[in-house]
Amino acid sequence: MYDFIVYGYYAVYIARTFFPAGSEFASLMLSLMTFGVGYLMRPVGAIILGAYIDREGRRKGLIVTLGLMAIGTLTIAVTPGYAAIGLAAPVIVVAGRLLQGLSAGVELGGVSVYLAEIATPGKRGFYCSWQSGSQQIAVVFTALLGLVLTGIMTAGQMSAWGWRVPLLIGCLIIPTILWLRRSLEETAAFVELHRTLHRPRKSADVFRSLAESWRLVAIGVMLVVMTTTTFYLITAYTPTFGKQALHLAAPQLFLVTMCVGLSNLVWLPIGGIVSDRSGRRPLLHLIPLLTLATAYPAMAWLVSAPSFGRLLIVELWFSFFFGMYNGAMIPFLTEIMPACVRTAAFSFAYSLATAVFGGFTPAICTYLIQRTGNKASPAVWLMFAAAVSLAGVLWSARRTPEIGPVGDEKPDAIISTSFTRA
Repeated sequence: MYDFIVYGYYAVYIARTFFPAGSEFASLMLSLMTFGVGYLMRPVGAIILGAYIDREGRRKGLIVTLGLMAIGTLTIAVTPGYAAIGLAAPVIVVAGRLLQGLSAGVELGGVSVYLAEIATPGKRGFYCSWQSGSQQIAVVFTALLGLVLTGIMTAGQMSAWGWRVPLLIGCLIIPTILWLRRSLEETAAFVELHRTLHRPRKSADVFRSLAESWRLVAIGVMLVVMTTTTFYLITAYTPTFGKQALHLAAPQLFLVTMCVGLSNLVWLPIGGIVSDRSGRRPLLHLIPLLTLATAYPAMAWLVSAPSFGRLLIVELWFSFFFGMYNGAMIPFLTEIMPACVRTAAFSFAYSLATAVFGGFTPAICTYLIQRTGNKASPAVWLMFAAAVSLAGVLWSARRTPEIGPVGDEKPDAIISTSFTRA
């Protein structure tokens, strides 16, 4: 995830290198739209690579996604700028971003399903929280690296070549992750499913199962909207928002982002533990309601007198929303998906929500500010996302999935039951 999100942190510099335009706003929007384009490939990756994982195994699939991400990141890192090769530069960068999106489309789903299937009884929420928790390590490391680079380089050096350093570093950590993933064992749940005749044999089987489970997938999309919008608002968009709208210094913005990553890392496992003990639904109801009630007042307070302290407070408040909601939502999503296509269904729902909402959050927020002149307008986008997810939670209570009840009374029985019925 470091490789996938690092683009957003340096969008301003990438805009100048690959997307020169008549105005700074137009150049930045082209860069942010390219950031969002990667998310359009995520649903495609979710189906294609998700089908591969559901057929061939969790371990093999996670190795494939890693390789694709490495190629996409290296492509962006080494491509010469527009001044050197002209139109070919943005075309190559978009291609690299699409390849990243193909990989990321199934990455979160693949890892979350793996964790859900190896979790010990009563701790699925806690186990699953560490997938998103690992992303926060990426957020913290990216922000820390940004602090170092902006501290030792001039603005001209950052624009010329400094922004490439974080992408190249992302490629350097690939071998370590590959070694870790090669050491994984296949999950017992997949091995058991592999022995049945109901395992998807080809892509057509996956498409058929997804079509039959469209209501569950739609619910999943709605549930994810809150998570993905909040995450990209408080991480990838923070350096751009702070620089363009609040006019704060780059080191301050990277420090805030680093603190947000640490805060997320604290709240995610807490959210998972609370959902294991009290059920998934209470948090899935409470957090969207809190967001609807407080998001705009908090953002209005920030923009009325922008400062490092106010930005930090508001972002940490939104971080609480993200961590607690996501800690309950991820295990809930694994529990309601059909066992035979669990990775594909989970990944497709998550990727579709991210493609429409999360990935384009930086671009949409930038547009809203430009269009309305209201620097607090990103809060309206966040509130809209909260309303969609709350509607999804309410809808899920009225549905009875084929794998058993969606209720929270016995969350650990749901995955076991789904594999038995499969």
